[in-house]
Amino acid sequence: MVDDGYRIVAEQNPLLPVKKGELGLKQSQAVFEHLKQWPSLLKNLGLGPEEKRKIRAVGVSTAPRPVEGSYMPVFKPGEVLAETIAYFLSVPLFKTTHQEGHIAAGEFSLGVRIPSPFLAVHFSGGTSEILYCERTTNGYHIKRAGATLDLHAGQFVDRVGVKLGLPFPSGPHLEKLAQEWEQSGENDRDFPTIPSYVKEGMFSFSGPATKALRLIEENRYQPGQIARAVEHTLVKTLEKALRYAMQTFECRHILIVGGVAANRYLRKRLKDKLEHRAVGGQLYFAPPKYSTDNAFGVACLALQNLHSKK
Repeated sequence: MVDDGYRIVAEQNPLLPVKKGELGLKQSQAVFEHLKQWPSLLKNLGLGPEEKRKIRAVGVSTAPRPVEGSYMPVFKPGEVLAETIAYFLSVPLFKTTHQEGHIAAGEFSLGVRIPSPFLAVHFSGGTSEILYCERTTNGYHIKRAGATLDLHAGQFVDRVGVKLGLPFPSGPHLEKLAQEWEQSGENDRDFPTIPSYVKEGMFSFSGPATKALRLIEENRYQPGQIARAVEHTLVKTLEKALRYAMQTFECRHILIVGGVAANRYLRKRLKDKLEHRAVGGQLYFAPPKYSTDNAFGVACLALQNLHSKK
């Protein structure tokens, strides 16, 4: 929840349980786990009678992406709960999408206004796209500028991480593994090469995932070296695809959001690659906390919609 100054007044961020060794939840199980979470989630927000009276609107994401036919059952529990809360509090309900929530969480958490239009990279477990975004009064008008042909960035990371024995989701653990290897005094360039595949704005992670899993089975490298190789492949892939998108759409301002975008190695290397004078990019990274979160963005879009109705 946010107030008129976009200040967070209540926040909870529990993760759904995933059994060790598994790569996520089936939709039916995820729906069930969401429903189980609601009572404790609402209770832990600590909203008393006075706080409830201050709620002026409810925002919710109802689909993965703002395109026709975008649907996943796991969004339905949240939509139903939001409709119920809005009805009983007699406040308006504003619907948006998971992707727009990520973009807004990035934008509103930065403290600066990115010139519109801009490019947005949505790099997560369920989406890997480069988007051409134009800001509107209700959110964003989005055109796809690039995307994965198969696996998402987060799926690539999780497949390798789980194979290495890391928990799911594996992103933060893989990053820590790479950092520990680097800090051990090893040559920070001494990691295996995992080829990247990029054609214009389209890219693939299935080949890199297969290569990384094969390297693990060969047992010739330390887990930290494999982890750094995965991070490096993400950087190479995104750099190539972004160079194409920047040239094609004549756009130099780039917002990078999503769980994978919280990785510090990726952030540093991309800035080194794209912000020098020859390329002229301007990168905006959401604070790591809001790279992974989109509920804050959904709340900000609801507030923006509320103000636009006045």
